[in-house]
Amino acid sequence: MNKKRILALVLTLVMALSLAACGGNNNSSSGGSSSDGNSGSGDSNSSGGSKVVHVWATGSDNVRQIFETLTTDFNNNAEYNQGYQAELNFLLSGTGAQTLPDMLAAAFKANQTGTDYDVIDMGGDDLSKIVALMGTDGFVKLDDSKIPNSSKVSAESADAAEFCQPYRGTTVVLAYNSQNVTDVPTTTEELYQWIQDHPGRFAYNTPGTGGAGDSFVRTTVYNYINDEAAMTSGDPAWMEQWGDGFAKLAELHPYMYQSGGKVVYPNKNQGALDLLAQGEIDMTPMWADMLLSQRAAGTVPEHIKMTTIEPSFTGSVQSMMIPNFGSNEDGAYAFINFMLSDEAQETLVKQMAAIPLVDVSNMDMTGYEDLQQLDVSNFRILSIGELGTDFNERWDNEIGVLG
Repeated sequence: MNKKRILALVLTLVMALSLAACGGNNNSSSGGSSSDGNSGSGDSNSSGGSKVVHVWATGSDNVRQIFETLTTDFNNNAEYNQGYQAELNFLLSGTGAQTLPDMLAAAFKANQTGTDYDVIDMGGDDLSKIVALMGTDGFVKLDDSKIPNSSKVSAESADAAEFCQPYRGTTVVLAYNSQNVTDVPTTTEELYQWIQDHPGRFAYNTPGTGGAGDSFVRTTVYNYINDEAAMTSGDPAWMEQWGDGFAKLAELHPYMYQSGGKVVYPNKNQGALDLLAQGEIDMTPMWADMLLSQRAAGTVPEHIKMTTIEPSFTGSVQSMMIPNFGSNEDGAYAFINFMLSDEAQETLVKQMAAIPLVDVSNMDMTGYEDLQQLDVSNFRILSIGELGTDFNERWDNEIGVLG
């Protein structure tokens, strides 16, 4: 036998012995990427009890910023962290990368255990999607005794309520320039009439690039469906009833904001808010938190106000969930309990203008008094899961192409 074949056999034997020593434990690998882009091992979490709790969230950049603040605050708060240290894993929405629901479902269906999915932030379509993909079998049914601060919260998630702990509210409102708008609409029909009476002074961002535009077009369509069940269903059968609502969007199209002689739908929520702040338009649907936080920062003028209409745009609660294929359930409970503390809730108000879900009497609400008029119990939930993709494609093909 020549030397090359002998060397090859030796290397093969060494590799086999190494795999045997490791136990071939493929199921303890991480379910996703850590915040530095490398795959987390999860192995250290399954032996000896890791003190790291991996927090997963997705959304716009303002969501990333608030989670960076909150994970740091948790790590510095010995009263709440119980010796655990949070590590943030954040997926920026709209990047075309694999979504968090897809990643979780893949890990669950592969029967992975001991992953780095310790606690996740879910709400809206993402929550509806994950329930459609894997049901609730992959999540821990929450024990309220391990979340003492949950007794301060009455809000419930529209989906998988026993597996979700709501921690903040969010809603789309009608933002307007109070210097130019004196006849503020109070109903959707009044809003549609205002749009037609003031050509070019209203805009909404392209659906799929931001939730405010999504909310406007979806509520316009679903207001024509006389069944509330449709608003929280991903059943494709509802697509047959979208016609009247899309016809209304087409009717409103010529009255939208124009640039260069043609209708332009701004990109992202921020694009619509910029047009309002710059005086290019007088009214747009907008997330309450975006409007109030940027107004407090001085990038949106004080005369930009907000109101709600009937039937309202959509709102929801964001919740924390614990996958049962993670590796640090106790640390996850500790983090969720911290998110409901007065400290964390006030941070959410001040840095994100999130709607608090606890009594605000012990918080400084200066500059955010408008939040107190928003009652999460009155929010209209519209969560249609995978139908959202079909909905946006239809808008692109029927409305976005209009001249």
